[in-house]
Amino acid sequence: MKKINIGLLVITLVCSFIAILGELDRGIVIVLKDSSIVLTATLPYILNRLFKVKLNDGVIFVWLIFIFLAHYMGVTLEVYNKWAGFDKVVHTFSGILTAYVGMLFLPKGINKIWFKVLFILAFSAMCAFLWETFEFVCNILFGGDAQRVAETGVTDTMMDMIVAFIGASIFSLGYYIKEKN
Repeated sequence: MKKINIGLLVITLVCSFIAILGELDRGIVIVLKDSSIVLTATLPYILNRLFKVKLNDGVIFVWLIFIFLAHYMGVTLEVYNKWAGFDKVVHTFSGILTAYVGMLFLPKGINKIWFKVLFILAFSAMCAFLWETFEFVCNILFGGDAQRVAETGVTDTMMDMIVAFIGASIFSLGYYIKEKN
């Protein structure tokens, strides 16, 4: 799994550098946007190096896939603008990712499977809420419309949170089945 993660990291970084080089003439904001992929893709390794936060290989794998989909494909290649359903795929995947992370934060000593499942679902729902709140605040501060409020009202935000919850529910169902067996 470590070798797969390193391969994914290299692919993501190479794609990022190609994007940066291809957009040097489009201005500093575009270059910074593309450069930020380097930081987000290497974040698990930075956390480990600086703070000794050891994330397991599964978390790193899901993180790298998510960054490649959401940041590189969605933002840099502008797939969000080219395929309307891509946003929902990414948000569903984010629900799976945050449910996985929520599983890692399960309180010790709790043996009730339903509590564990509810904790995972609540953790993921909180992450979706915090992300949408972050987007909302950025829209206000920087004048964007990442939530497509002008076009959809609150529909885009609600659908993002719903599909993230569906992703978390799929993960939680798998977790429940695994724990029961």
